[in-house]
Amino acid sequence: MGELPKNFPEYSIMYKTLFKKIKELEKENKSTETKLKIKNYQTELDKIKKCFQMDFLIWKINS
Repeated sequence: MGELPKNFPEYSIMYKTLFKKIKELEKENKSTETKLKIKNYQTELDKIKKCFQMDFLIWKINS
């Protein structure tokens, strides 16, 4: 494993929170508003994935 990125802790927490929120919304009704929220959260997750190596994020989520 290499060196952790500078803002890793903040983005790790954000990633974990968004991931949990998406899972919660998927269990709710499938209204247009819910689908839009899921799409927006997924877009933010994708941005975080591009900034950091996934092995760091997976390690942090599992710990």
